[in-house]
Amino acid sequence: MNAALQDSTLRSVPRVHRGKVRDIYALGERHLLIITTDRLSAFDVILPRPIPGKGAVLTAVTEFWMKRFTGIVPNHLAPEVRLAHYLKPDELAQCAGRTAVAKKLKALPIEAVVRGYLIGSGWKDYQKTGAVCGIALPKGLALAQQLPEAIFTPADKAPVGQHDENIAFAEVEKRLGAKLAAQVRDTSLRLYREAADYARDRGIIIADTKFEFGVDESGKLHLIDEVLTPDSSRFWPADTYRVGTSPPSFDKQFVRDYLETLDWNKQAPGPMLPDDILEKTAAKYREAQRRLTGV
Repeated sequence: MNAALQDSTLRSVPRVHRGKVRDIYALGERHLLIITTDRLSAFDVILPRPIPGKGAVLTAVTEFWMKRFTGIVPNHLAPEVRLAHYLKPDELAQCAGRTAVAKKLKALPIEAVVRGYLIGSGWKDYQKTGAVCGIALPKGLALAQQLPEAIFTPADKAPVGQHDENIAFAEVEKRLGAKLAAQVRDTSLRLYREAADYARDRGIIIADTKFEFGVDESGKLHLIDEVLTPDSSRFWPADTYRVGTSPPSFDKQFVRDYLETLDWNKQAPGPMLPDDILEKTAAKYREAQRRLTGV
């Protein structure tokens, strides 16, 4: 197994946050250094063994989408900032291929989830209520079926170790104001539709995804965090997709499926993944990157 990064250890700059996957450091007053580790979170638990190369894949895929979407919404990237001004040589080596320098923005307190297919918690919700997150859907839809149109199903941002909770759009309006809430919804749906069309031509179905946004001092909306990665999205191979069955995936669903076979209560600490699961998961991440970015 190749070396993997579970935790970053920079000393020259202060760490301000440790998320499920990303470590964030302050670069002065106006910028942040985001290090995407190889940590893997499943069922909102950080697993003890990382996936080699995962952080580099997430970083490359996010940068690809952010640049592609610049005509729709600005993003947090600040490529003009040079890390060599802040870090020592050994720290730069630790960051290679897995970092982004970002403008410091005010993150919005929601996750902007878009669903294009009926799967996961949406399928369970539909079976019980005929709706997904309160949005009524036609009767008779099957597992993994494409929805008549993509739907916006926002969620509350949960702290590390807790589960995200779906919230009504009225709650988003309450938190953000009606104008910004509508902008977040409409932007999320447009990004999903454009990405889904692009990915389908490259053999990937994007079943659902989540976006995160922030605003600058003037209130201008920016795309932040990660974008349409195998961690934040459900990617299915188009050539084996069949309505009525849960498709195989390029994302961490592979790990979730393995974990479901174990006698584990989905509470920390998580189980140790065996080498073959790590290797197969890493290969799925790399394949998703290759298909989407060509690299």
